[in-house]
Amino acid sequence: MTDPLRTNDERKEYAQLRLGPVGDLGDVLADFEDGSISVFGGIEGELVKARIYRYRRRRQDMTSAIVVEVIEPSPFRVEPPCPYFGMCSGCQWQHISYPHQLDLKKRILSDKFRKFDSLEGVDVLSTCPAPDEFFYRNHARFTVRFGGQLGFSNRITRRFVRIDKCLLMAPDINEALNGLQDRAEETTNVSVRVGFSTGDRLIQPTLLNPDIPFDTGQRWYIEKMKGREFRVASPSFFQVNTLQAEQMIDLVGDYLQLSGRETLVDAYAGVGTFASILAPRSKKVIAIEESVSAVEDARIGTSDIGNIEYILGKSEEVLMDLNDSVDALILDPPRVGCHPDALDAVMKSQPAKIAYVSCDPSSLARDLDILVRGGYRVEVAQPIDMFPQTYHIECVASLHFAG
Repeated sequence: MTDPLRTNDERKEYAQLRLGPVGDLGDVLADFEDGSISVFGGIEGELVKARIYRYRRRRQDMTSAIVVEVIEPSPFRVEPPCPYFGMCSGCQWQHISYPHQLDLKKRILSDKFRKFDSLEGVDVLSTCPAPDEFFYRNHARFTVRFGGQLGFSNRITRRFVRIDKCLLMAPDINEALNGLQDRAEETTNVSVRVGFSTGDRLIQPTLLNPDIPFDTGQRWYIEKMKGREFRVASPSFFQVNTLQAEQMIDLVGDYLQLSGRETLVDAYAGVGTFASILAPRSKKVIAIEESVSAVEDARIGTSDIGNIEYILGKSEEVLMDLNDSVDALILDPPRVGCHPDALDAVMKSQPAKIAYVSCDPSSLARDLDILVRGGYRVEVAQPIDMFPQTYHIECVASLHFAG
């Protein structure tokens, strides 16, 4: 079969490109063949030589590029510390100085807001830097190939890259990786989650190889944030950057200005990080979550807190049926943003204060536009670097009901 990625030397294709702004996947864009091409490993303004990849994916013809030589470098270019950078596409921005990464994230968020007239003039603050630029992730999902080797597959080339140490992963994950490497041939994927603050570990699936020097197949692990312990089961969501998540919780609390008299609703509550830590500053907390495992984790983790009510269900459905008067609201939806019914319910209940936590600038801007047209004012938007060396952006937006 013909290789769609043209791996034979005589079929390689190269182009000299002047690089433009950052695109949706963290790559930069460039003019190419009467259109635009996405280029991995470049910085806006650079002149580069790039290898062109033409392939078919999901029944669509695709063209991408990877920088192989920098002819005119950007002043923001640095030497990537990871030997796998470029071969592995898990980090998109290791070649960019960290201060410039923060500037880019603010710019990307601001650009998304500018697409909506209702968000004109929103104060987008400078990106809050992460406590650690490397070794911060508490969750890794490795691909397993070639007799038990663990690694990642390149997003563009789809080539498997064996990884013996990942500079984004917490040290406990790299320790687990060392024990699993070349010993996990019985599966195709391995998930490793660790308690960054506890050292506890969850490895899935259960592996039977007797040469693996530790247990696998745990159902949950324990993490600690802001002095509280959280049980996190394998299917449950938990922020991948524990230290930065603690700062985000503080920020949400500051924006909501809780006095102890409010009814707080935590929509998309997960295992209860916001709900449990902000409960002492609230009269009552209603936490809504549709994941059965997360609700079970939360009920165990918050059993000592008397003013939390956990409701299993979709946020859009529960918010519609709430009888309580809501004073403050946390919205922390998945990447796709809030369901339209959830936003309708918010505008009907009209909580005075909202903290919207987002991991996707596009869906955030879309939802904020709807809320502003429904009577809310965005006080401030704070981008947070939850994912250094990548293009991903977390943000907390503070809203007040203006009528």
